[in-house]
Amino acid sequence: MAITIISTRELDQDVSSAKTASKNGPVFITDRGKTTHVLLNIEEYQDLTGRRSIADALAMTDVADIEFEPPRVSIKSHPTDST
Repeated sequence: MAITIISTRELDQDVSSAKTASKNGPVFITDRGKTTHVLLNIEEYQDLTGRRSIADALAMTDVADIEFEPPRVSIKSHPTDST
């Protein structure tokens, strides 16, 4: 597996080369010398996440661990003038 490191400027100038390089391994993208992003091909991403499709992601069995308490909404009606 090859690791490629490119700057954001190089990525902006030649996205195609970055995509091609990602076929051989991760492409680390740097901004001012600091790694900020990683480009992976879809197969590597699926191997890392263990998910093969969007349906797999939506069918997560661990959703009970997600806390979601939406705020209550108060809707007040006002009389209309129908003259």
